[in-house]
Amino acid sequence: MAPGILGKKIGMTQFFDDEGRVVPVTVLQAGPCVVVQRKNVDRDGYEAIQVGLVDFMREKLVKKPQRGHFAKADVAPMRFLREFRLEDGAEGFQPGDRILAEHFKPSEKVSITGTSKGKGFQGVVKRHGFRGGRKTHGSMFHRAPGSIGQSAWPSRVFKGVRLPGRMGGNRVTVSGLEIVEVHPDDNVILVRGAVPGPNGGYVSIRRAR
Repeated sequence: MAPGILGKKIGMTQFFDDEGRVVPVTVLQAGPCVVVQRKNVDRDGYEAIQVGLVDFMREKLVKKPQRGHFAKADVAPMRFLREFRLEDGAEGFQPGDRILAEHFKPSEKVSITGTSKGKGFQGVVKRHGFRGGRKTHGSMFHRAPGSIGQSAWPSRVFKGVRLPGRMGGNRVTVSGLEIVEVHPDDNVILVRGAVPGPNGGYVSIRRAR
C-alpha cells in the first residue's frame, strides 16, 4: 500500500453526493509518481521512500549531483521530490516503481501538505485577526496593534508578540480530508474541502494515521 503520492492543485468545484447535497471539493492531479530512492534502517537509520512527481523539466536546469542521483535510479529528472516514511520492515517499493492515483480509494482519509498563498506584508488586523479600535469621530486608533510591551520595566518587547509582517508562503498541512472520487485514467483525485496553496501549486498527499 502506497504511503502517499505527490500532485498539483488544479482548483475547486462542487460535487453532488448520493443524497443530492452540494459538497465543495478540491481537484488534484495525483501522480504519476516514481520511487527515486529507497532508504532503510541499516544505511540511513529509518525506513522511507523518496518519491518524485513525473513532470517535464528542462535538462539544463538539472544540477550535476542531481543527474547522478536520478541516473542511479534510472529515472528521468524531476523537480518535485518528497519522502514518505514506512513502517519498519516494510517490503516493496524499489527505485523505478510507479505510484498512481488508483492506489487510493473513495472515503479514504488523507493529509495534504502545500505552500500557502503569499500575502506580502500585512498589518495585525489581517495577519492575526485583531479587532482594531473604535471607528468613531476623533478616534486615531482604527487598525493599530495597541500596546506591545511595558514602559519602565523591562523596557523591551517580548519575543513572540504578534506584530505586522510577512503573511503566507508557509508550509501548511490539512489533516483528515476525505477522498470523494478517484479518476485513475486522468490521474485525478477529488477531496472534500479546501487545500493549501494556489492553483497549480505542488502538494503532498499522505494517508491519514
